[in-house]
Amino acid sequence: MKRLIWIGCLSYFLIGLAHVVLGSVLPVLLEHYDREYSQGGTLIFTQFAGFLAGVLISPLLNRRFGKRGGLLIAISLLCAAELAYLLLPPWELLYPTAVCAGFGFGMIEAVIGTIIIAAIKEKTAVAMSRLEVFFGVGAMVMPLIASGFISQGWWRFSFLVISLFSLVTLLLWSKSSFGEIDAELRADRKAANVSGTDVNAASHKKRFPYQGKSLGILALFMVFFFLYVGTEMSLANFMPAILIEKIGMKEAFATLSVTCFWVAMSIGRIFSGTVAERIHYRVYVLFSCAVTLVLLAVFPLTGAVWSAFAVILLLGLFMSGIFSIALVFASKLLQGTEESTPSILIASGGVGGAVLPLIIGWCMDHLQVNQTAWMLALFTLFMVILSLAAFFLQHKQLRLNDPKNTPLPTSNNG
Repeated sequence: MKRLIWIGCLSYFLIGLAHVVLGSVLPVLLEHYDREYSQGGTLIFTQFAGFLAGVLISPLLNRRFGKRGGLLIAISLLCAAELAYLLLPPWELLYPTAVCAGFGFGMIEAVIGTIIIAAIKEKTAVAMSRLEVFFGVGAMVMPLIASGFISQGWWRFSFLVISLFSLVTLLLWSKSSFGEIDAELRADRKAANVSGTDVNAASHKKRFPYQGKSLGILALFMVFFFLYVGTEMSLANFMPAILIEKIGMKEAFATLSVTCFWVAMSIGRIFSGTVAERIHYRVYVLFSCAVTLVLLAVFPLTGAVWSAFAVILLLGLFMSGIFSIALVFASKLLQGTEESTPSILIASGGVGGAVLPLIIGWCMDHLQVNQTAWMLALFTLFMVILSLAAFFLQHKQLRLNDPKNTPLPTSNNG
């Protein structure tokens, strides 16, 4: 189990690198191709469309090739896509490249997240936050690397770094043994054949385990993840551009803002799982969303470099655990759906990660930069409303399950 978690952490480090590399080099990439920010938003949209496809198609590939085989396919595709970025092909070819890259890191995230949440029953938030720490470290390191390459005029080699890490991760997944967990990583079809037709019939009945109230809870969290991932990716990809337009920073220095954001993210994720276990998932998510809303409302009012970076650091700190804790929160509310809920919510986040940066890219071209920043605050306001609804849903659920609130039977005959 420890080996699985640590290789999972390396994989999350890889997808952290891949998530933010386009945003890190976006200003110079658009300058190289003589394109506008709205077209950059379209490219990011395309990559997250690939991310969504990777999350949704991963169950099919897992059944055919097993979870390990699916991961090897996804990592190989990511490695090839980053090498294609390195070659700086014609602009039109960047779109299929972005789809392949997004498919790769989307499938990696969905498969590993599902394995961890299904396998670890106690202190699940701590395990997920550990993975998210490595995601944050990857997302933190990539802009720092890109900034160095940009200052030397070698910005395209940022993509080569991800290709090399992909290769290392691919070798580890292909050569490592995880003991009894190896059976879980093989093709599901083989396990199903051993169990016989009764299991197949039972799994058919449970194909869509969300009915009534649980379907409403699922829809609530789907919208929440749509907004959160879209907001996070908009910040990660357009923060340098916003600071260049707003304060007039140099490109290489503005890119460091993303590093500061992910430094704070990584630090926060070290403690987020433990804090959430102590104060309850619902309290953690609601409080984090509320503080994020306040910070994004303040951000347009900043006019100096130090104040902008202070808000960015605080944003990273208070947004650090929202994704992983909300993912565990939803899985606990929807008991018995641990195999499907993470993939559905990660897919919803992928849609948000595609759509909202597209909107922000349009805003960067057609609105004032502060108006664009206010759009991010508006997205977060809806997150606060949804997290408040989830808070009261679980509070009500806990009261109904409390034995003290259960009336004693009056007689054996009822």
